[in-house]
Amino acid sequence: MPTKHRPASSWPGRPLRQSAATTQRTATAASQPPAPDADPSVRLSKRMAELGLASRRVADEWIERGWVLLDGVPAVLGTKVAAHLPAARIVIRKAAQHQQASQVTILLHKPVGYVSAQAEHGYTPAAALIKAETRWSECDAPMSFSRTHLRHLAVAGRLDIDSTGLLVLTQDGRIARQLIGEDSAIEKEYLVRVSLADTPARDKSDEDVQAAFPESRLALLRHGLALDGQPLRPAQVEWINPQQLRFVLREGKKRQIRRMCELVGLRVTGLKRVRMGQVRLGALPPGQWRYLRDDERF
Repeated sequence: MPTKHRPASSWPGRPLRQSAATTQRTATAASQPPAPDADPSVRLSKRMAELGLASRRVADEWIERGWVLLDGVPAVLGTKVAAHLPAARIVIRKAAQHQQASQVTILLHKPVGYVSAQAEHGYTPAAALIKAETRWSECDAPMSFSRTHLRHLAVAGRLDIDSTGLLVLTQDGRIARQLIGEDSAIEKEYLVRVSLADTPARDKSDEDVQAAFPESRLALLRHGLALDGQPLRPAQVEWINPQQLRFVLREGKKRQIRRMCELVGLRVTGLKRVRMGQVRLGALPPGQWRYLRDDERF
């Protein structure tokens, strides 16, 4: 009876033959590094801040108190989650919601001579002006002033010591992120008095800066300048009178307007912030403050 031959590839112990192309593909795949994780993990508090639920500091505090549920289970401090975790998987307990609702935001008309945040070089921080006797008489927020409103009060958008105008201080990390977060697009409006950098001081009082300032340099202020090696976002810049410009920015680099003006041959002699988003300085007197009302939004 003739012997039946099995295919060579099915013989026990004999390796399968591969084509040269297959061998090359296998070798190439083996030499490639593993694909990076498409959705790397981040701390839960960081993701909560990105979603606008709370600042990272506050989120960590809530997690530590057991006020944050992740997929229905109390989260643990330091928990890592997917970088694109949807908000629907995070539940904030009512205790945290009540605490958040009690957080205040204060609008201060900062005078010249005060620093925005921590005291430096002997200068007084603007927060020192926030006390019961300096509250604006026309502030119509229903709450009474409390020393607890000064706790964890952070400046959201600084003004340098030589500048005046609207300064926002808040306990609410969501508002701080909205105003100064990396992806913030909130408009900030300034009135800026200028002179020509090469004009002697004695000749500045009646100087017609607008007439002497080239239109091409005004166009540069609107778009085309860079600071710290980074191009600036487009800005709205226009003349209000022969010595004063109106700036509307969507970013806030350190001393940005002063440095922009220096690049085009102008010197800033006065700078006042009059608006942040939809909130205006209005008639708030220098050195006085008021609470942000519940019906106001930046």
